[in-house]
Amino acid sequence: MSAVDPRLAKLSLNQRTTESWSVREAVDGCVRAGIPAIGLWREPVAEIGVATAAKLVADAGLRVSSLCRGGFLTADGEAGRAALADNRRAIDEAAGLGTDCLVMVVGGLPPGSRDLRGARQRVADALAELAPYAGERGVRLALEPLHPMYCADRAVLSTLGQALDLAEPFPVAQVGVVVDTFHIWWDPDVWRQIARAGDRIASFQVCDFLTPLPADVLLGRGMMGDGHIDFPPFRRAVEEAGYTGDTEVEIFNAEVWATDPDEVLATMKDRYLQLVLAD
Repeated sequence: MSAVDPRLAKLSLNQRTTESWSVREAVDGCVRAGIPAIGLWREPVAEIGVATAAKLVADAGLRVSSLCRGGFLTADGEAGRAALADNRRAIDEAAGLGTDCLVMVVGGLPPGSRDLRGARQRVADALAELAPYAGERGVRLALEPLHPMYCADRAVLSTLGQALDLAEPFPVAQVGVVVDTFHIWWDPDVWRQIARAGDRIASFQVCDFLTPLPADVLLGRGMMGDGHIDFPPFRRAVEEAGYTGDTEVEIFNAEVWATDPDEVLATMKDRYLQLVLAD
Protein backbone atom coordinates (compact mmCIF):
# COMPACT_ATOMS: atom_id res chain seq x y z
CA MET A 1 0.00 0.00 0.00
CA SER A 2 1.25 3.48 -0.86
CA ALA A 3 2.05 5.96 1.88
CA VAL A 4 -1.01 7.13 3.80
CA ASP A 5 -1.65 10.78 4.52
CA PRO A 6 -0.95 10.89 8.27
CA ARG A 7 -4.23 12.73 8.80
CA LEU A 8 -6.03 9.65 7.44
CA ALA A 9 -4.19 7.20 9.66
CA LYS A 10 -7.33 6.34 11.67
CA LEU A 11 -9.89 6.48 8.85
CA SER A 12 -11.78 3.30 7.97
CA LEU A 13 -14.23 2.48 5.20
CA ASN A 14 -17.19 0.49 6.43
CA GLN A 15 -17.95 -1.81 3.53
CA ARG A 16 -21.65 -0.94 3.38
CA THR A 17 -20.74 2.61 2.32
CA THR A 18 -19.70 1.12 -1.02
CA GLU A 19 -22.55 -1.37 -1.25
CA SER A 20 -21.81 -2.56 -4.79
CA TRP A 21 -18.20 -3.52 -4.09
CA SER A 22 -17.06 -7.02 -3.18
CA VAL A 23 -14.47 -7.50 -0.46
CA ARG A 24 -11.70 -7.54 -3.07
CA GLU A 25 -13.03 -4.39 -4.75
CA ALA A 26 -13.40 -2.58 -1.44
CA VAL A 27 -9.87 -3.53 -0.38
CA ASP A 28 -8.48 -2.37 -3.73
CA GLY A 29 -10.48 0.87 -3.44
CA CYS A 30 -9.02 1.56 0.00
CA VAL A 31 -5.53 1.04 -1.35
CA ARG A 32 -6.14 3.47 -4.23
CA ALA A 33 -7.60 6.04 -1.85
CA GLY A 34 -4.94 5.68 0.85
CA ILE A 35 -7.46 4.54 3.46
CA PRO A 36 -5.68 2.19 5.87
CA ALA A 37 -8.58 0.26 7.42
CA ILE A 38 -11.82 -1.43 6.45
CA GLY A 39 -14.89 -2.56 8.35
CA LEU A 40 -16.16 -5.79 6.78
CA TRP A 41 -19.61 -7.36 6.62
CA ARG A 42 -20.27 -11.03 7.12
CA GLU A 43 -22.28 -11.64 3.95
CA PRO A 44 -19.67 -10.51 1.41
CA VAL A 45 -16.96 -12.18 3.49
CA ALA A 46 -18.93 -15.44 3.33
CA GLU A 47 -18.92 -15.26 -0.47
CA ILE A 48 -15.14 -15.73 -0.56
CA GLY A 49 -14.45 -17.26 2.84
CA VAL A 50 -12.85 -15.83 5.96
CA ALA A 51 -9.33 -17.01 5.16
CA THR A 52 -9.40 -15.49 1.67
CA ALA A 53 -10.80 -12.20 2.98
CA ALA A 54 -8.20 -12.04 5.73
CA LYS A 55 -5.41 -12.64 3.21
CA LEU A 56 -6.74 -9.96 0.84
CA VAL A 57 -6.71 -7.41 3.64
CA ALA A 58 -3.30 -8.41 4.98
CA ASP A 59 -1.68 -8.54 1.56
CA ALA A 60 -2.97 -5.02 0.87
CA GLY A 61 -1.43 -3.71 4.07
CA LEU A 62 -4.82 -2.84 5.57
CA ARG A 63 -6.36 -3.69 8.93
CA VAL A 64 -9.91 -4.81 9.72
CA SER A 65 -11.46 -2.25 12.06
CA SER A 66 -14.60 -4.27 12.74
CA LEU A 67 -16.88 -7.04 11.53
CA CYS A 68 -20.59 -6.36 11.10
CA ARG A 69 -22.59 -7.88 12.45
CA GLY A 70 -23.68 -10.14 15.24
CA GLY A 71 -26.72 -9.76 17.41
CA PHE A 72 -30.47 -10.23 16.87
CA LEU A 73 -30.67 -11.84 20.26
CA THR A 74 -34.25 -11.08 21.29
CA ALA A 75 -35.96 -14.27 20.11
CA ASP A 76 -36.58 -17.18 22.47
CA GLY A 77 -37.01 -20.90 21.98
CA GLU A 78 -35.51 -22.53 18.90
CA ALA A 79 -34.99 -19.16 17.18
CA GLY A 80 -33.06 -17.93 20.19
CA ARG A 81 -30.83 -21.00 20.20
CA ALA A 82 -30.19 -20.55 16.49
CA ALA A 83 -29.22 -16.92 17.09
CA LEU A 84 -26.70 -17.95 19.73
CA ALA A 85 -25.15 -20.46 17.33
CA ASP A 86 -24.95 -17.85 14.58
CA ASN A 87 -23.27 -15.38 16.93
CA ARG A 88 -20.66 -17.96 17.89
CA ARG A 89 -19.93 -18.32 14.18
CA ALA A 90 -19.69 -14.53 13.87
CA ILE A 91 -17.21 -14.43 16.76
CA ASP A 92 -15.09 -17.08 15.06
CA GLU A 93 -15.22 -15.10 11.81
CA ALA A 94 -14.07 -11.91 13.55
CA ALA A 95 -11.18 -13.78 15.11
CA GLY A 96 -10.27 -15.26 11.73
CA LEU A 97 -10.26 -11.80 10.16
CA GLY A 98 -7.95 -10.47 12.85
CA THR A 99 -10.36 -7.93 14.35
CA ASP A 100 -11.24 -7.73 18.01
CA CYS A 101 -14.52 -5.87 17.31
CA LEU A 102 -17.77 -7.63 16.43
CA VAL A 103 -20.53 -5.05 16.08
CA MET A 104 -23.75 -6.23 17.73
CA VAL A 105 -27.16 -5.01 16.55
CA VAL A 106 -29.14 -6.65 19.31
CA GLY A 107 -32.52 -7.06 17.59
CA GLY A 108 -36.00 -5.65 17.95
CA LEU A 109 -39.22 -7.10 19.27
CA PRO A 110 -40.00 -10.65 18.14
CA PRO A 111 -42.96 -10.88 15.71
CA GLY A 112 -46.22 -10.17 17.50
CA SER A 113 -44.54 -9.23 20.78
CA ARG A 114 -44.95 -6.01 22.76
CA ASP A 115 -42.76 -7.17 25.64
CA LEU A 116 -39.90 -4.69 25.41
CA ARG A 117 -38.60 -5.49 28.89
CA GLY A 118 -38.53 -9.19 28.08
CA ALA A 119 -36.67 -8.59 24.83
CA ARG A 120 -34.01 -6.59 26.62
CA GLN A 121 -33.65 -9.31 29.25
CA ARG A 122 -33.09 -11.91 26.53
CA VAL A 123 -30.26 -9.75 25.17
CA ALA A 124 -28.66 -9.70 28.63
CA ASP A 125 -29.08 -13.47 28.97
CA ALA A 126 -27.53 -14.05 25.54
CA LEU A 127 -24.56 -11.84 26.39
CA ALA A 128 -23.92 -13.93 29.47
CA GLU A 129 -23.51 -16.95 27.20
CA LEU A 130 -21.60 -15.28 24.40
CA ALA A 131 -19.21 -12.94 26.22
CA PRO A 132 -16.89 -15.63 27.64
CA TYR A 133 -16.80 -17.37 24.25
CA ALA A 134 -15.82 -14.10 22.60
CA GLY A 135 -13.21 -13.29 25.22
CA GLU A 136 -11.53 -16.68 24.78
CA ARG A 137 -11.09 -15.83 21.08
CA GLY A 138 -9.83 -12.29 21.56
CA VAL A 139 -13.04 -10.71 20.28
CA ARG A 140 -15.10 -8.02 21.96
CA LEU A 141 -18.87 -7.83 21.50
CA ALA A 142 -19.55 -4.18 20.63
CA LEU A 143 -23.13 -3.29 21.57
CA GLU A 144 -24.53 -0.68 19.20
CA PRO A 145 -27.43 1.44 20.42
CA LEU A 146 -29.63 2.43 17.48
CA HIS A 147 -31.82 5.49 17.08
CA PRO A 148 -35.20 4.97 18.81
CA MET A 149 -37.02 4.74 15.45
CA TYR A 150 -35.42 1.29 15.08
CA CYS A 151 -36.45 0.00 18.51
CA ALA A 152 -39.32 -2.17 17.30
CA ASP A 153 -37.56 -4.00 14.49
CA ARG A 154 -33.78 -3.70 14.86
CA ALA A 155 -32.47 -2.77 18.31
CA VAL A 156 -34.12 -2.59 21.70
CA LEU A 157 -31.08 -0.59 22.84
CA SER A 158 -31.66 3.08 21.99
CA THR A 159 -29.15 4.98 24.09
CA LEU A 160 -25.48 4.66 24.92
CA GLY A 161 -26.46 4.55 28.58
CA GLN A 162 -28.59 1.45 28.01
CA ALA A 163 -25.75 -0.23 26.13
CA LEU A 164 -23.30 0.55 28.94
CA ASP A 165 -25.69 -0.79 31.55
CA LEU A 166 -25.75 -4.10 29.67
CA ALA A 167 -21.99 -4.13 29.13
CA GLU A 168 -20.87 -3.32 32.66
CA PRO A 169 -21.33 -6.78 34.23
CA PHE A 170 -18.73 -8.15 31.80
CA PRO A 171 -14.99 -7.62 31.49
CA VAL A 172 -14.04 -4.73 29.20
CA ALA A 173 -12.19 -7.16 26.95
CA GLN A 174 -15.40 -9.11 26.35
CA VAL A 175 -18.15 -6.49 25.91
CA GLY A 176 -17.86 -2.91 24.71
CA VAL A 177 -20.03 -0.35 22.93
CA VAL A 178 -20.23 1.41 19.59
CA VAL A 179 -20.44 5.20 19.44
CA ASP A 180 -22.25 5.91 16.16
CA THR A 181 -23.07 9.56 15.57
CA PHE A 182 -26.15 8.80 13.46
CA HIS A 183 -27.81 6.91 16.28
CA ILE A 184 -26.94 8.97 19.36
CA TRP A 185 -26.41 12.58 18.23
CA TRP A 186 -29.84 13.59 19.55
CA ASP A 187 -29.33 12.32 23.13
CA PRO A 188 -28.90 15.16 25.66
CA ASP A 189 -27.06 12.76 27.98
CA VAL A 190 -24.63 11.54 25.33
CA TRP A 191 -21.57 13.48 26.53
CA ARG A 192 -21.81 12.09 30.05
CA GLN A 193 -22.28 8.59 28.66
CA ILE A 194 -19.29 8.81 26.32
CA ALA A 195 -17.13 9.87 29.25
CA ARG A 196 -18.59 7.02 31.29
CA ALA A 197 -17.85 4.56 28.48
CA GLY A 198 -14.11 5.12 28.65
CA ASP A 199 -12.24 2.05 27.50
CA ARG A 200 -15.46 0.24 26.65
CA ILE A 201 -15.63 2.19 23.38
CA ALA A 202 -14.89 -0.51 20.82
CA SER A 203 -15.84 1.37 17.65
CA PHE A 204 -16.48 4.96 16.57
CA GLN A 205 -18.67 5.33 13.49
CA VAL A 206 -19.67 8.50 11.70
CA CYS A 207 -22.22 9.56 9.12
CA ASP A 208 -24.85 12.28 9.01
CA PHE A 209 -28.54 12.35 9.94
CA LEU A 210 -30.67 13.46 7.00
CA THR A 211 -34.11 15.04 6.88
CA PRO A 212 -36.57 14.41 5.49
CA LEU A 213 -35.99 10.74 6.14
CA PRO A 214 -36.62 8.44 3.18
CA ALA A 215 -39.51 6.01 3.18
CA ASP A 216 -37.05 3.30 4.21
CA VAL A 217 -35.56 4.96 7.27
CA LEU A 218 -32.68 2.50 7.22
CA LEU A 219 -31.35 4.52 4.28
CA GLY A 220 -31.45 7.88 6.08
CA ARG A 221 -27.70 8.03 6.68
CA GLY A 222 -25.82 10.69 4.76
CA MET A 223 -22.29 11.74 3.97
CA MET A 224 -20.83 13.96 6.68
CA GLY A 225 -21.89 17.55 6.02
CA ASP A 226 -25.15 16.66 4.27
CA GLY A 227 -27.23 16.60 7.45
CA HIS A 228 -27.47 17.96 10.99
CA ILE A 229 -24.63 16.48 13.07
CA ASP A 230 -21.73 18.47 14.46
CA PHE A 231 -18.90 15.92 14.35
CA PRO A 232 -15.86 17.46 16.10
CA PRO A 233 -17.47 17.39 19.57
CA PHE A 234 -18.04 13.65 19.18
CA ARG A 235 -14.49 13.03 18.01
CA ARG A 236 -13.09 15.04 20.90
CA ALA A 237 -15.36 13.28 23.38
CA VAL A 238 -14.30 9.77 22.36
CA GLU A 239 -10.66 10.82 22.34
CA GLU A 240 -10.99 12.33 25.79
CA ALA A 241 -12.60 9.08 26.94
CA GLY A 242 -9.43 7.28 25.84
CA TYR A 243 -10.44 5.86 22.47
CA THR A 244 -7.50 5.52 20.09
CA GLY A 245 -9.04 3.31 17.40
CA ASP A 246 -10.35 3.93 13.92
CA THR A 247 -13.16 6.18 12.75
CA GLU A 248 -15.41 4.16 10.45
CA VAL A 249 -17.60 5.88 7.88
CA GLU A 250 -20.76 3.77 7.59
CA ILE A 251 -23.44 5.06 5.22
CA PHE A 252 -26.70 3.41 4.14
CA ASN A 253 -28.03 5.67 1.39
CA ALA A 254 -29.44 4.85 -2.04
CA GLU A 255 -27.90 7.90 -3.69
CA VAL A 256 -24.47 7.20 -2.21
CA TRP A 257 -24.74 3.56 -3.29
CA ALA A 258 -25.59 4.66 -6.86
CA THR A 259 -22.51 6.91 -7.04
CA ASP A 260 -19.18 5.64 -8.39
CA PRO A 261 -17.51 4.11 -5.30
CA ASP A 262 -14.14 5.75 -6.00
CA GLU A 263 -15.91 9.11 -6.01
CA VAL A 264 -17.61 8.19 -2.73
CA LEU A 265 -14.22 7.48 -1.16
CA ALA A 266 -12.78 10.76 -2.42
CA THR A 267 -15.72 12.67 -0.92
CA MET A 268 -15.49 10.64 2.27
CA LYS A 269 -11.84 11.57 2.76
CA ASP A 270 -12.48 15.26 2.11
CA ARG A 271 -15.42 15.42 4.50
CA TYR A 272 -13.49 13.48 7.15
CA LEU A 273 -10.64 15.98 6.99
CA GLN A 274 -12.89 19.05 6.85
CA LEU A 275 -15.73 18.07 9.17
CA VAL A 276 -14.59 15.31 11.55
CA LEU A 277 -11.00 16.34 12.23
CA ALA A 278 -11.84 20.05 12.26
CA ASP A 279 -11.41 21.87 15.58
